[in-house]
Amino acid sequence: MPRVNPVALSVLVVASVLAAVASPASAQPVTAYEGARVIVGDGRMIENATVVVDGAKIALAGAAADVRVPAGATRVSLAGKTVMPMVIDTPVHLSNTRDGLVRDLKMRAYHGVSAVLSLGTDQYEMLGLRGQTIPGAARFLSAGRGITTPEPGRTTAPYWVTNEAEGRKAVEEAASHTVDVVKIWVDTRDGKFKKLTPEIFGAIIDEAHTRGLRVTAHIFDLADAKHLMRAGLDAFAHGVRDKDVDDELIAMFKERPSLVLTPNLPDRGVKVDLSWLRPSMSAEDFAKLEAANTDRPIAQLFHGIQARNLAKLNAAGVRITLGTDGNRPWAPHEEMLDMVLAGMTPMQVIVAATRNSAEFLRLADTGTLEAGKSADFLVLDANPLDDITNTRRMSSVILRGAAVDRSQPPR
Repeated sequence: MPRVNPVALSVLVVASVLAAVASPASAQPVTAYEGARVIVGDGRMIENATVVVDGAKIALAGAAADVRVPAGATRVSLAGKTVMPMVIDTPVHLSNTRDGLVRDLKMRAYHGVSAVLSLGTDQYEMLGLRGQTIPGAARFLSAGRGITTPEPGRTTAPYWVTNEAEGRKAVEEAASHTVDVVKIWVDTRDGKFKKLTPEIFGAIIDEAHTRGLRVTAHIFDLADAKHLMRAGLDAFAHGVRDKDVDDELIAMFKERPSLVLTPNLPDRGVKVDLSWLRPSMSAEDFAKLEAANTDRPIAQLFHGIQARNLAKLNAAGVRITLGTDGNRPWAPHEEMLDMVLAGMTPMQVIVAATRNSAEFLRLADTGTLEAGKSADFLVLDANPLDDITNTRRMSSVILRGAAVDRSQPPR
């Protein structure tokens, strides 16, 4: 994708906004970040840009020549830096206690993530945290309890259903808790369990849509992906994993441009450089991580299927978001590299991880660096369009207009 340097980023300036920004009596600080390369999040890039932050919001953003910095604003030079929106992680699985969840959310912010969607393993008492603004913590969205067939020996957090009526009842209960999305699992878990049938997941999707909710699915098999698409599924929480996708599936995606794919790529099965993580964890935890950092040929084959599938679907114009599935707060940076290695451009990956993920979560005030949006951005020491691993080189993280404390990881 060509790098675009427009004369200006659509700078939204209203008289009332300018007055508020310029007013010496403003209750919140106004800061102008100047001289950086700005990756907007929607495919555009601006050299020598200025971003004016008023409190928790972006007041002005665009090329330096087109942005008038309000009198009295604090001016911060970011010459030589690159600024991009904070990342949004659309499926994760977080801690099931309040203290643990808050720490998880603070760890996300520490690693440059502004919002997460926890997908299907949360008890409903945790959902009260969704409306809270926790200083230095990512926003929390949740599917509450997901829906699957009985899986003895696995987590009992999801609903276990065996027929259409039970599936509809589970959706009814989830809707009563105003979940952000309905999560279903359609997977035999390596042949250990029966999976949701088309009749059952069809009823779940129908009930969810009747109640104004969308449905996202954990899948494994190509055949199930097609059945789910025919039933009206809204999003995939994983790509197809059993085989390479065929022309029929690609054509079905093209017929459904609003359908969202979160690739959620697996471990590549190769030894990688983990040194960038050392400052963010204890020596003991880092040693455990390094011990598992080995070449694994079987994992490489499994990864290869999904990487090829992502490349094909991305080339077909499928709407892609970013997600990491587990509870590793740094994982989005690994996932972005994997997406590039699978064939996406760094700009496409950044759009997937920012604007697309925000739109999927219906977060209208974040995901791009534009006037009126939440001031959620990364200040990077190097350009991720040159090398996507530069998203790991964070000089600072600004969340809702305030710098995240990165002197040490949250405990």
